[in-house]
Amino acid sequence: MLNSSPLPARPRRRIAAAGIVVALALGALVAVGPATSASAASYPSWADVQAAKQNEAAQAAKVSEIKGLIADLQDQAASKQKAADAAGTAYQTAQTAYDLKALEQRKLQDQADAADKAATQSEHQAGQLAAQLGRASGNDVTTDLLAHPGKSSDLLYELGAMSKLTEQADGIYSQATQDRGTAQSLADKSKVAAHALGDLADRAQDEMRRAQSTADAAQTAVAAQNDNQDRLEAQLTLLTTTTANVQQDYEKGVEVEKARQAELARQRAEAAAKAAEQQRAAAAAAAAARPAPSAGRPQTAPAPAAGGGGANASGWVRPAAGYQSSPFGLRVDPYTHVYTLHAGVDLAPGCYSPIYAAASGTVTFAANGGGYGNEVILDNGGGISTAYGHIVNGGIMVSAGQHVVAGQQIAQVGSTGWSTGCHLHFETRVHGAAVDPVPFMAARGISV
Repeated sequence: MLNSSPLPARPRRRIAAAGIVVALALGALVAVGPATSASAASYPSWADVQAAKQNEAAQAAKVSEIKGLIADLQDQAASKQKAADAAGTAYQTAQTAYDLKALEQRKLQDQADAADKAATQSEHQAGQLAAQLGRASGNDVTTDLLAHPGKSSDLLYELGAMSKLTEQADGIYSQATQDRGTAQSLADKSKVAAHALGDLADRAQDEMRRAQSTADAAQTAVAAQNDNQDRLEAQLTLLTTTTANVQQDYEKGVEVEKARQAELARQRAEAAAKAAEQQRAAAAAAAAARPAPSAGRPQTAPAPAAGGGGANASGWVRPAAGYQSSPFGLRVDPYTHVYTLHAGVDLAPGCYSPIYAAASGTVTFAANGGGYGNEVILDNGGGISTAYGHIVNGGIMVSAGQHVVAGQQIAQVGSTGWSTGCHLHFETRVHGAAVDPVPFMAARGISV
């Protein structure tokens, strides 16, 4: 279904013996550029390094300083990542506890409803017998027996029938009382479970927010490590080799990476705008094609929508391609081998396949979700939320607080967290409680 998945590991930069000084990794950097104003006083400038190179003792000291700064950057990033992993696991643990209690509460409520129905039926039967006994007792059988001795056999039969009816009535009244007591007991248990559910829901939400915060801090630390370590390693190269144009090559690499990141941002913005336009066009087309309601004519359900592209008339799309590899419900988890609730369905379109927002909404979580691996959660409005787990490292394409539209690509399929192979773990929740995505999506014209 769903081990904590780390942020993308920082690629090691290799310093060339001659020629190119530092090879900037063009995939893992999140932010690059010169040191921030806050760190400017902490890190040596290129002028500092050039000055230190003029004196052997100063040069050795500067080399030692730079190596220490690099080690400190690595330690800080590792520490932040460890905290993010722990927070992600705590969030997933709290969410699982809530889901199990929600399942228990729903079962208790279903049992309470069934018991209430049985009690109502028993009480109805008891009422009918009471009325029947009332009508029978309106006849004075003893008087009839004395007045009409020739009808004694019929009247004695009537007395016996009344006795049997009374016994039957006593039994039905007793059953009705027992059924009502059972219904009340189950209803009380359901209320207790619902109260506990609220506390668990609050805890899960708190842990989710903490996980997002620590993940953001970890990503910031990784970005700072990427930026500053690249520069420090280039400065180290300047101090320890005779390679020419070290600073110029480094700064050129920074500009190349900035341009690449800007192009990626442009492409993603363009894709989001295209998805929004497709959604609007699909909605308009569906509205134009839908016949006006008329008396006696049944209304057909919207056709299922494929993954991505424009949403159907209900505003939903399939979150990914691929077949369903595991359904919603209690099962033995293939990763942990523990019997527990699988709170969603698994879709297996293949590694790195696109994951789409099933409906428009706001990103409330985009980070490490413990057993869920890298995860994105959307608030789709109206008490509905959708979750997308096991995203490949580096495959989250949105951030917390961002608005997305149905059909917009938000991530790529992976196998992070408690996963045995590439797939999308997709959840649908109503007021925080996980519901089976199959009937939920079917009601919105989507087959998963």
